[in-house]
Amino acid sequence: MFDPNLLTVLFIGRSGCGKGTQSGLLVKYLEAGNRALAPVLYIETGARFRDFIKRDSFSSQLSQKIMATDDLQPSFLSTWMWANEFIEKMEEGQHLVVDGSPRKPAEALTMASALRFYGRHRPAVVHLNVSREWSHKHLLARGRADDDVAGIEKRLNWFDEEVVPTIDFFKNDPNFLFLDIDGERPIEVIHQDIIARL
Repeated sequence: MFDPNLLTVLFIGRSGCGKGTQSGLLVKYLEAGNRALAPVLYIETGARFRDFIKRDSFSSQLSQKIMATDDLQPSFLSTWMWANEFIEKMEEGQHLVVDGSPRKPAEALTMASALRFYGRHRPAVVHLNVSREWSHKHLLARGRADDDVAGIEKRLNWFDEEVVPTIDFFKNDPNFLFLDIDGERPIEVIHQDIIARL
């Protein structure tokens, strides 16, 4: 049953734009604020992938090779990451926050069908909009092992090729509340902007 007090929020944006930071702040807000009576299901697909490739299975080894070359994971695997979480953990009366999915237009269609299935009314898509140059600088600065110059350029390229059409899909679908958020501002300013617009 539709509950207007329950939020469904998908975070999307370039690598290094702060999706994890802002989705985490939103989760804390929902857990502590006036909507705290409802639990939050938080799905961070990047972290799930990093855990997945540490396993010893054949599928994990293939996924590890893709990650090692900074290529985009296949849609079926990316979809499985969040869809499995929905199936195993989704309960009635929860807020839903998804960090970093979907990334491809086909995945967006699957996400839209899943959210309809769960009766999530007008989900919000928060696009943390940062320039390619800004993203490049921040990825280098964070110093993660997979953030070398060649890898960063590859990820920025597939963002332009695959994720930008996905953003356009959500922007043009009236069933979604699309929020284009300037991500090049201080963290707390961005957080307050997101809260105000949700």
